[in-house]
Parts: sequence; structure tokens; C-alpha cells
Amino acid sequence: MEQEKLPGASNALLFGILSIVLTLFCCGPFGGVFSIIGLTNANKAEKIQQQSEGQYAGYNDVKTGKFLSYIGLVIAVIYLICLVLFFGTIIALLGFAAENGDLNF
Repeated sequence: MEQEKLPGASNALLFGILSIVLTLFCCGPFGGVFSIIGLTNANKAEKIQQQSEGQYAGYNDVKTGKFLSYIGLVIAVIYLICLVLFFGTIIALLGFAAENGDLNF
């Protein structure tokens, strides 16, 4: 008898992959939203697996999706910190230059 696929397992895996790919190549820190969605789907699937007592197959997809979502979230947070530091430095340098009268437009 073949087991049914765990509901939400493939979604957790998909959003975990998307969180990393979109954070690195497209959306920057906004890719972290996909991490949160992936973690939510993984937690729901884990609860279903625990309540069903092994009725479903595909729990490895949930674990992998959760792991990838955490990695994507960490990358998004690091990216956000770097952006804040970058633009904060630019604003501080412009403020310093304006205060000293070195800023000519």
C-alpha cells in the first residue's frame, strides 16, 4: 500500500528554495518573506505528520524545506544589515561633508 504525500511538504521545500534564490539573485531582504512562508508550511506539515502517526510519506521534504528556509532567512537578515550599514555610511558621509562645507552642488 502506497502512502499519501504529506500535505504542505512540497510547499515547504519550494518556499525554502525560493527564499535562498530570490534573496541572492532578485529581491534582496524581501526574499525573507518566502522563508517565513516556508517555515509556516513546514510547521503545519510537521503537526499533520505527528497527528497522523506515520500515515504520510515525504517528511524528509519538510525537514529539508525547514532547513533551507532558515538558511534563506539568515541570508536575508545579513543582506539587510549590509544594506543598512551601506546606506547609513553614505548618509553619515554626506552629513559630515555638508557640515564642513565640502558639499558643493
